[in-house]
Amino acid sequence: MTQRRRRAPERVTLSDVARAAGCSLMSASRALSQPALVSDSLRERVEKAAKELGYVPHPAARSLASARSNLVAVVIPSLSNAVFVDMIEAAQHVLMPAGFELMIGVSHYRPDEDERLLRAYLAHQPAGLLVTGFERSEAAQELLASYSRPVVTLMELSQSPEDCCVGFSQLDAGAAMTRTLIERGYRHIAFAAAQLDPRTLQRAEGYRQAMRAIGRHDPTLELLTPELSSIALGAELLDRLIARQPQVDAIFFNNDDLALGALFRARQLGIDVPGRLAVAGFNDLPAAAWMHPSLTTVRTTRAQIGELAAKMLLDLMRGKQPTARQIDVGFEVIVRESA
Repeated sequence: MTQRRRRAPERVTLSDVARAAGCSLMSASRALSQPALVSDSLRERVEKAAKELGYVPHPAARSLASARSNLVAVVIPSLSNAVFVDMIEAAQHVLMPAGFELMIGVSHYRPDEDERLLRAYLAHQPAGLLVTGFERSEAAQELLASYSRPVVTLMELSQSPEDCCVGFSQLDAGAAMTRTLIERGYRHIAFAAAQLDPRTLQRAEGYRQAMRAIGRHDPTLELLTPELSSIALGAELLDRLIARQPQVDAIFFNNDDLALGALFRARQLGIDVPGRLAVAGFNDLPAAAWMHPSLTTVRTTRAQIGELAAKMLLDLMRGKQPTARQIDVGFEVIVRESA
């Protein structure tokens, strides 16, 4: 009779340790690999959890810590979006003169591609990582947590004081634009969005909070689609919203491309902007100020985010502690002719 092979016990992961210690993956990683950077209470919790669970670090992570590299890996969602191009160009201006080369990967807003890129780039043992946002697959989080070199996150802020990031509150920015439209007298305000990445969904929640605050939130005034964002899609979304909700008097688009498409379509249809319909966007791309009517939007400092994140990463790679681990660059609502 053939003997069944005994199934090997599953390896305890850093994710298990973080869960047991009640902290994030990144915090658990830092507590074990760079204990001087975390509080005593966090370090003790993580060490206790690791000991009780029998956690053994993966040998690949240790090899990463000992090798030297002049590479910085960068993972962004898109290279067709000027927001990320501006950001990476600014980061390159900081890192290249300091002797570092950038490996740039594009995830196309796909968690599986984000994970694949991280796995491939960590094999090159980069000196540091620049990544966009905090939301990713559990496997990708494990990869980042086991990586003992510096990681700086772009475009978003974190609740964890151990995380290094440069960005702004997407939720607050979405709420601020919505409140601006409310203050200008609009009441049937729609929110239209495409390519539903985490930052877009945070802006949508900001919109909802502002509308709920005045008792006028209506889910039928939201039009969210996973389609790729484009000027052409902005025109289509305008058509869909007007057909669905003829009373709509303002539309807040989650980016300027969509808003510009809506302005072109409104002109084709003879819709008076802003007399009949206000249009607002997000990011303040160069074309926004030159449209007719010029576009009301939220100004974001993409180049500043890239520059500050690169400087923070450079300090960390040189063994220096940054002045601040989290930098909120803020945002500005720019009111122009379209609203």
